[in-house]
Amino acid sequence: MLDSGGAGAKRRDMSDATSLLQPKPWISGIAPYVPGKSAGADGRPLVKLSANENPLGTGDKARAAFRAAADDLARYPDPGAAALRQAIAARFGLDPARVIYGTGSDELLHLAASAYAGPGDEVVYVRYGFAVYEIAARRVGATPVVAPDKDYATDVDALLACVTTRTRVVFLANPNNPTGTLASREEVARLHAALPADVLFVLDQAYAEYLSPDQEDGGLELAKSAPNVFVTRTFSKIHGLAAERIGWGYASSEVIEALHKIRAPFNVTTCGQAAAVAAIGDVDFIANSREHNAKWRAWLAAEIENLGNHGLRVVPSAANFLLVLFEGKVTAEMMNARLMEAGYIVRWLPGQGLPHALRMTIGTEEETRGLAAAIRAALEG
Repeated sequence: MLDSGGAGAKRRDMSDATSLLQPKPWISGIAPYVPGKSAGADGRPLVKLSANENPLGTGDKARAAFRAAADDLARYPDPGAAALRQAIAARFGLDPARVIYGTGSDELLHLAASAYAGPGDEVVYVRYGFAVYEIAARRVGATPVVAPDKDYATDVDALLACVTTRTRVVFLANPNNPTGTLASREEVARLHAALPADVLFVLDQAYAEYLSPDQEDGGLELAKSAPNVFVTRTFSKIHGLAAERIGWGYASSEVIEALHKIRAPFNVTTCGQAAAVAAIGDVDFIANSREHNAKWRAWLAAEIENLGNHGLRVVPSAANFLLVLFEGKVTAEMMNARLMEAGYIVRWLPGQGLPHALRMTIGTEEETRGLAAAIRAALEG
């Protein structure tokens, strides 16, 4: 005879067990990354200037390579991304064996924290740094430590003051996102020289291709010889391959070996690898994108600065966006809403401690002129 309470008791036990299932406490403390929006609250398409994408799109060579690689989708991609590593190494004078690749540079940032930090350790980065740094630290149970900024820019001395015996990773975005500020080659070298040898210095160069030669921060040269430097880059920005999520990094053999142990297999698609190989060799498209950005970034900054009597301030930027501070009667939240009404979406950043600021991607000429006109109308209307 069946125990009438047996099945019910088992169900209750299972229910109780489910209710007790909890993630690690450091996971519960993570605020998920919020990407830039592409539509209004009502679903209406807007001019998207919120995600720092290339307004010129994707180069013809990368598009053609992507399409050509789509003939055989039943096979896994090259797990070693050999052609991509060779192309990157040839372009920058690197050892291909020390090039690693990822699902965007985001994966590589997470790998760095996962391999070198954990519970009881600290991960240091500058205030108003890239939002992924805190997530990467908390994801592995490490403690994020935020160094004070210097008027929205990196303060090397403040960063170094935060380094303790528990520090395992220091993140620095250069140019920085979301501020656009740039630490000089001398400051980057000084920071690295003062770090303990057992601290991994991660130099996030997602926007490096937008720099002029005299602005280059020397990160790849450091990574060639320093055993504790890891430089990351992405194909999502100037190369116009954001949809494919491809990043790459360079470090010592020992660091790369550690990261490969926890890297997801087959993490860059066949089409993505082919497109990236073509993109990194398309020097004309890269140069055109850089020149377009420099021209219209300067133009938009000047237009906004001419509205200074309304309490607007532009943070000097070396990236493909501007961070605009609203310190007058019209707040950043108000301007964000008014721009959406006008058909433009930018990035309001209260979640990153910048409720008084908007980050604005440099768009096409038409988009940039339209954005400037919409800002002026919102201030004067």
